[in-house]
Amino acid sequence: MWGQVSRQIRLEVSVLYVYVNMWRWGRHVLLAICDAELLGKTLRDGDVVFKVQEEFYKGVKVSVDEAVELIKQSTIVNMVGDRIVKRAIERGFVHPEAVLKISGIPHAQIVKM
Repeated sequence: MWGQVSRQIRLEVSVLYVYVNMWRWGRHVLLAICDAELLGKTLRDGDVVFKVQEEFYKGVKVSVDEAVELIKQSTIVNMVGDRIVKRAIERGFVHPEAVLKISGIPHAQIVKM
């Protein structure tokens, strides 16, 4: 039994999770993505207050790679978190100089014209 629990914990640690929430209207698709541990947190940086609200970000919990696949289908993307922003940069969706940091946490947006 303990071996099975230990194996499950190791598997969950090796898969990096994010929350994704998607809205469609007409030909537009809005995708909100946040690293799982940021959900419900408030980031503060000087006068900037950024709330990672469940109403906006909490949809389905998926792997970072699954979330990146959803970026391909979206016209507007709002993302926050080290893992998702890093992967979006690695895949060429976000330019590194376009990333804002709020309390040291990266935030990026994509708008496809």
